[in-house]
This record gives sequence, structure tokens and C-alpha cells, in this order.
Amino acid sequence: MGGGVHFDAAIVRRYDVPGPRYTSYPTALQFSETIGEADYLKATRASNDDPIPRPLSIYVHVPFCTSPCFYCGCTRVITRDRTAGARYLSRLQREIELQARLFDRDRTVDQLHFGGGTPTFLSDAELAELMRLMRHSFSLRDDRLREFSIEVDPRTVDDARLAAIAAEGFNRISLGVQDFDPEVQKAVNRIQPREDVLAVMTAARRHGFQSISVDLIYGLPKQTEDGFAHTLDQVIAARPDRVAAYSYAHLPKTFKGQTQIKSEDLCPPEVKLALLGITIDKLTAAGYIYIGMDHFALPDDELSIALADGSLQRNFQGYSTRAGLDLVGLGMSAIGQVCDLYIQNERLLDDWAAALDRGRLPIWRGYRLTPEDRIRRAAIRALMCRGELDLHKFGERYNVDFSSHFAAELAKLEPLEKDGLLEVGAGRLTVTPLGRLLVRAIAMQFDAYLNQDSDGGKRRFSRIV
Repeated sequence: MGGGVHFDAAIVRRYDVPGPRYTSYPTALQFSETIGEADYLKATRASNDDPIPRPLSIYVHVPFCTSPCFYCGCTRVITRDRTAGARYLSRLQREIELQARLFDRDRTVDQLHFGGGTPTFLSDAELAELMRLMRHSFSLRDDRLREFSIEVDPRTVDDARLAAIAAEGFNRISLGVQDFDPEVQKAVNRIQPREDVLAVMTAARRHGFQSISVDLIYGLPKQTEDGFAHTLDQVIAARPDRVAAYSYAHLPKTFKGQTQIKSEDLCPPEVKLALLGITIDKLTAAGYIYIGMDHFALPDDELSIALADGSLQRNFQGYSTRAGLDLVGLGMSAIGQVCDLYIQNERLLDDWAAALDRGRLPIWRGYRLTPEDRIRRAAIRALMCRGELDLHKFGERYNVDFSSHFAAELAKLEPLEKDGLLEVGAGRLTVTPLGRLLVRAIAMQFDAYLNQDSDGGKRRFSRIV
């Protein structure tokens, strides 16, 4: 599948409904507290018994922020108490020790990601101690093929901090930019001058980071077409390796911080749609490849290469280039996956800490995939990562007759096919350039759980665009 994408405002508007992002299938709505530590221990033993050791991917959640960004829907803790980091780190040490016992040391950690919250809430000394614990407990890969990334609030780092982060082995950095417009920044309580952000990007290059990613959000309060176009121009001029342009989901009943946003400042739907069109036009004209689901990358980036050769993956951390890794989640609310088991930690800081103080893994809930789940997950992943399904090969691999097994789903796809989102024929289902932008709507037709709730999950999912 190439990187082509086509924007049609009328079609996009028609399919702009709430839907999952499918970082997992089934989604977290299906997670249950009946799944616990015993299930996880069994899954890790089975994973270790594989004849060929699978590498690991580790996600570490650092929840703290010193001030709230009003748009944010992340799991975070707002505090200016810097001692909170030390207390959190002491519990993380216990969790790292408990998790490390479960995995054989011949399983290298190929991917490591620190997310938040704000990972750089931790001091340089605390980050160094955390990395020391990781290296002591797991077999961290140490060559250029490692993917060790950290999310950075540009307001929290300078040249010296970036040098310290690079010295700990991080080779990828993600910067939260959102918008350079001062009025937008004021409306969402995130003031960060453009010059400061660009200086961080320049310093990151100087300190050897192999990949720089920038996060933008369209649909924020006070945004205008001219203003966001100007932000895009400045980002493109800085030439980050990847750009993620997310749609702002205004769900104040779910995310209380969003109640601080004035209703009169909200971006009108027609303007938000125009911002999406501008984003696609400018980034693709500048040579970025549309990866899917809000993500763009330069042609020589690993994501673009994986998209072209069909090896692109999708997991809880979004699009990825590595297949078959078990994911270990550390920290409050972190999600992991081992074999066919999803697991999530306690989402409240006190509950997470209390479990570790009792000497047990802080598991809150999880889900074990059924054989049918695996089939549907494979179909959804193929659509979202490769943009096509060879029905015969799929049937052979999963021992099903695709046309009969998914007869109801194929019928539901007919209106989408008429609207030009996909093509069905000659034993193949292919997502069109128009459909790539709306691939969530296509994937939703294969979701067996989506309509089990009375509202179909509408109150809990963001809109597709």
C-alpha cells in the first residue's frame, strides 16, 4: 500500500462518527476485572516457552504534569510537588523487579517508550536511576536498531537535559506542539513559544536523536485555517521525521479538564474539517507519506518503509515496525499484552501504589482473546496497516471461508463501497485513497462488540476525524 490519501469533505463529513482507534481488538471496553495476576503469570510462562525467544517492548507511564492542558484526555496527575517523582520511582522499582522475574533474560528489549503525563517531570537523576533499574532488570538492546523513545514537553527541557536523555540511550523523541498560535495556546493553557520548541528540535538533532516526532492537534479552541496553516508551515520547515496530527475530541463529561474550555471558543465543525484538509494537503505536498490514523512520516522513515513493504504493525502505542513483541506495561494505567492476553494496571495512583506495597502486580483488569477475536483482529489490522485483504490467503491462514464467515460484514460494507471507500472484487478487499482517511469506519464493520452497548460506545470513543 502506498502513502496516497484523498480528502473529500462531503464523504468525510458523512462518516465522521465516534469509533475506536483499534490500538487493540477487542478494545479496552471489553476488558474485565475477572482477568488478574494468575492469568498474567500463566501467559508469561507460555510466552517464555516459545522455541524462539520473542523480543520485548516496554512502556513506562509517568503520569505527572505541573499544570493541566485543557484539551488532554491522558491519564495524568497534576502536581507541583517534585517529591512525587521520587515516591513514584520507588514503586516503579518494585514493579520492575516483579515483572523482570517473569521474563527470561534471553528476551531482549527492542522497544522502550516513556509516556505520560510528562516523563520529563522526573529529574535527570531520577531518569538515570530509572534507566539503571531497567538495564539491571531487563536485557536492553544497545545497538542502533533499538527504539528507545520518550515523550517530551518542550517547556521542561533544555540543551543539557537533552544531552542527559540521549546519554541514557534514548534515540527517539516526541514533542507535544499542538499549535504555535499564542491565542490557541492560551485557550488550552499550554503556553510554549515557537522559538523554544524549534530550539529543542535543533538540540535533539545535535545530540544524535535518530527520530524526532511532532504532535499537532486540529480542532482546538480558537483555531483558524490561516493560523493552523502557519503552524504547519513552521513545523514542515523544521523537518521532523514524523508528524502526528490528532483530532481534538471534546468530551468534557469524560475529561474534566475540558470543562475549562469556553464553549464560544470551540472550533466549528466546518472549520475543523477544513483544518484536516489543510493538514493533509500541506504535509503531503512537503513530501510526507500518509501512514494512516493521523500519522505522517518522511519517505526514508521506518514507518514509511514498513507501509510500503507491508510490514507495518499497530498496537497500544500506535503504528509500529516491529511484529510479534510482547508488550510489558509499567506504571499506573499502563497496558500490556503477552501472547493473547491484554492486561491493564490500576488506573488510580493510590490503588497502583497500594498493590505494589502489598508485593503484588498492580493488575486491574484484562482480556483473553478468543479464536474468533484473533480472526477479526487480523482482518482489522490488515485493513489499518496494509489497506487490503486477500480473502483466499486470509481464509487459508485462519481456516475460514472469508465470504461466508464475514457475509454480514461484507453486506455492511456495500454502502461504503458505493461511496468509494473500498473496492471488493477478484478475491480481494482494497481500501482506496479516500477510504484510507476513514479506515476506522471500514474496520468498525468487523467489530463484533461495537453495537453490544446501548449507545454503541458513542459516549466513549472519539469521532473518526
